[in-house]
Amino acid sequence: MTELEQNLLAIIQDAFPLEERPYLVLAEQLGSDEQSVFAAVENLRQSGIIRRIGGVYDSKALGFISRLCAGKVTESALEAFATTVNEIPAITHNYQRSHEYNVWFTVIAQSEAEIQKIVEDVCSKTELHDVHVLLATKKFKINTVMGGSAAPVIRKNTCVRSKLMAGADRARIRIACEDIPHTLTPFKDWGISCEELREDLDLRRMRRFGAILRHQEAGFADNAMVCFNATNGGDILAQKPYISHCYNRPAFEGFPYTLYAMMHAQSAEELDRQIKEAAESIGNPDYVVLRSVRELKKTSFKFFV
Repeated sequence: MTELEQNLLAIIQDAFPLEERPYLVLAEQLGSDEQSVFAAVENLRQSGIIRRIGGVYDSKALGFISRLCAGKVTESALEAFATTVNEIPAITHNYQRSHEYNVWFTVIAQSEAEIQKIVEDVCSKTELHDVHVLLATKKFKINTVMGGSAAPVIRKNTCVRSKLMAGADRARIRIACEDIPHTLTPFKDWGISCEELREDLDLRRMRRFGAILRHQEAGFADNAMVCFNATNGGDILAQKPYISHCYNRPAFEGFPYTLYAMMHAQSAEELDRQIKEAAESIGNPDYVVLRSVRELKKTSFKFFV
């Protein structure tokens, strides 16, 4: 990446300007010009480093719930499983991981019953079995962006401010979950008010508006979900710059681990050092490392479709 591209990523992941001419605003911040900034962002999008630029909304604030599901699929049936999951909009993330429970996916819906039905449908259509639907009982760190020095930038959780949504709000949110147009005036061409998007941020409906990256293309080739058999330590792990997400989740039969942390590194050696350092910082509890073997699906949920 060029220096301009690196500087842009440091800004636009968390704070893409909600202005009529966002690239002009970025150019003024970086001492460049509008066309050069636009071209640099377009190159990051076309190269695959940026997955999309848009709103990242809080599902709970919009009346939805999210659950992580762990299950088992035989190696020979993984492709058919992935194909089925790819056709289900409610399943946004789906990873093959290095464990007996080798598939982990996220489901977003408006009720527990709806999530259960989605999981049951997948089981009936594929060889997915022994599934556990896991609630995040406590969230220590969510909604991070990747820093320029191989480090996620910490963003603290905040309380959701309440305001009833109108039909126009739902229509705007539906559009804002997409990728902005490839133009100098993306919000005008989207037909969305920047002021209303800023209100979504102020009301905590939206966590951030910015660039969502493909981690591997951005240089974070080695990633793992590390699960600790510990009741405490989440606040400590949340301060680690290489940990992007940290939750408490319930244990289940054969899997006694309750503290989950997503770690990102630029090499396997760096990841090993991170895991060791994290474990030592919370008293060296038992833990298991579920490396990301393959990303089967990663999309943004489209609310109010």
